[in-house]
Amino acid sequence: MYEPQTYGAALCLMIVSMLSWGSWANTMKFVPQWPFQLFYWDYVIGVILVSLVAGLTLGSLDDSPNSFLMDLRSAGTHELGYALAAGAVFNIANLLLVATISIAGLAVAFPIGIGLALVVGVI
Repeated sequence: MYEPQTYGAALCLMIVSMLSWGSWANTMKFVPQWPFQLFYWDYVIGVILVSLVAGLTLGSLDDSPNSFLMDLRSAGTHELGYALAAGAVFNIANLLLVATISIAGLAVAFPIGIGLALVVGVI
């Protein structure tokens, strides 16, 4: 697994993730003629492909005990099932958030969605 070893590398990864945070909602606003359902499936396929590429490249730089492939081999079917269930819940939540953004707008949907996620997460 890739872990940044310097402060600069960690800061660079943090900035990239911060810039990518709202990219889906913003790019959806840039292409209003693209149907919402197709845009969502493109997003999901893109996330899966990028995750696999990052895991197989950055996550397998060495043969350490916590490389990507070694972690996959050591995970049981129970853990993999939980990961798939968590991905399904995340996708449903993301789908509902973006549908809300397309209906209510970014200024209304994000505070309600993030506030609700914060309250439910704390409970």
